[in-house]
Parts: sequence; C-alpha cells; structure tokens
Amino acid sequence: MARTRMACRECHFVNDPDAQSCELCGSSSLTEDWSGYVVITHPEQSEVAEEMNVTDPGGYALKVR
Repeated sequence: MARTRMACRECHFVNDPDAQSCELCGSSSLTEDWSGYVVITHPEQSEVAEEMNVTDPGGYALKVR
C-alpha cells in the first residue's frame, strides 16, 4: 500500500511521504490531510500560480487542513 504524500501547511508544496520538513520552504508543519493536486510548470505564466502565490515549479495541494 502506498503511503500518502505530505502537504506543507505553509506553502502547500506536496512532499514525499517520509519528509520531516518541506523541501520547498523548510517548514516542519506537514500534513496528510490535504486534497486537490495541481502541477505548476511555469509559475511566471500561470494565473493559478499567481492566485496561490506560487513562484516555484512543482506539485501543490489545493486545500490543506
């Protein structure tokens, strides 16, 4: 059974299941309780990235609890 990836409560970046801190922002506030997934490849050209305040490419959770 696959383990759930961890979303950062601060920046919404989706991390590996065994992460202890966010690979993007360094926060230790990670959770398995998230939903929705968006991959942003060109944040400088993305309206979604602008709405989410994302400046780095990667996978992000849309809703983090």
